[in-house]
Amino acid sequence: MRWRAPPGLGVAAMSYVAIDYLRHISPTWHARLQPALWSILALAAVIRVPFYKHWFSEFRAAIPFVASMLFMLSALLFEALSVRFVTAVLGLDWHRDTPPLPDTGQWLLLALNEKLPHVIVEILRAHIIGLHHFLMLFMMLAFSVLFDSVEAPGLGLGARYMFTMAIGRLLRAISFVSTILPSARPWCATARFRVPAYPHHWAQKYYVPYASDANSIRQLIQWDTAYADTGKYPGDYRPDWGSMSFLIDFLRPTASEGSSWYSLLKKAGGGCNDLLYSGHMLVAVLTAMAWTEAYGGFSSALIWLFVMHSAQREIRERHHYTVDCVVAVYVGILLWKMTGYIWPVKNASRGRRLTKLEKIQGRLIQAAKDSDMDKVRELLEEVEIGSQESQNKGPNRAMWVFACATIFSALTIVLLAFTWTSDG
Repeated sequence: MRWRAPPGLGVAAMSYVAIDYLRHISPTWHARLQPALWSILALAAVIRVPFYKHWFSEFRAAIPFVASMLFMLSALLFEALSVRFVTAVLGLDWHRDTPPLPDTGQWLLLALNEKLPHVIVEILRAHIIGLHHFLMLFMMLAFSVLFDSVEAPGLGLGARYMFTMAIGRLLRAISFVSTILPSARPWCATARFRVPAYPHHWAQKYYVPYASDANSIRQLIQWDTAYADTGKYPGDYRPDWGSMSFLIDFLRPTASEGSSWYSLLKKAGGGCNDLLYSGHMLVAVLTAMAWTEAYGGFSSALIWLFVMHSAQREIRERHHYTVDCVVAVYVGILLWKMTGYIWPVKNASRGRRLTKLEKIQGRLIQAAKDSDMDKVRELLEEVEIGSQESQNKGPNRAMWVFACATIFSALTIVLLAFTWTSDG
């Protein structure tokens, strides 16, 4: 049976998006209303903590949650290494001189600008929603277990979200590092990165001699050997990174960037190649899938509209090619469906309810045949009470400590995510 969510979450989510958009219309009102909204939501969550009945379910989901978070952080580290590599290996001259790929999606949006009413075009151009909005919408969804808007455990939902995100990020990094595609913004790499202007010696040997000459490519195919004599390679700056020195050939640091390999990865950001597929769209689709499955309703349709709006903006502003957004949509949907088969998304108390229900099945059927509704109601209450009693067994003080730690950690994560992603 589908979880029947009480109203309120959808209203809170849409209020958050609307108030945050005020930063573009009325910064004064945005500065007043946004802190008030977050304060109200945080206070409401804290007040609901003593009345929440599923802390044991949350406790069981804590270890998968932490494991998924570590898995996601590892995937993001691998992605950051890959982003820096595909930017550095060909050098800044290649990024500046290589034209963008032809993109029919961009052509279509430019054509629609000429056909659609000006108001519609301005709505499509508006920065209504970004990466940090989708992250916040998911956090609101996970927190809503406190209000019985979403089926417990919330940590289980968060664990599945991060686990799916990690798989998606790994697949994305493998995809864009396999074939290096030019950026739709040719000036990006020069403006953001300080890598050498010339290609790495790997590219000088295996790519540059065969990049444009048709006869060289034909001969390379026939011989299947890198036959060109490239002479002496220009040397790269090689800092002393100790045990991490093997990363030098991948990251190609320069003297002006400092001596820390970790600082280079922090500057990677979204990269300046075309990174197939879009990471922003993956986050958006996973949020929409989680919202649709866990909550549903009219607000889910609005979130999918936000996903589509975000996709066309990614293409319109040339952050990505159309193929990146299309692939991100179906990869996100398929990954979420896939993890639904291997991830425990249901509350464990459901199994206890079914076990209890099997024990009283005979009495329940007899009461129904006798049209004794009071007896039926009494038996069903017995099932519910038995399920709750099995959850309430255990160290209550420990559960209170766990509850407080969970809420404090979750609110801290919300604050950090909002701070680090507020610029999109």
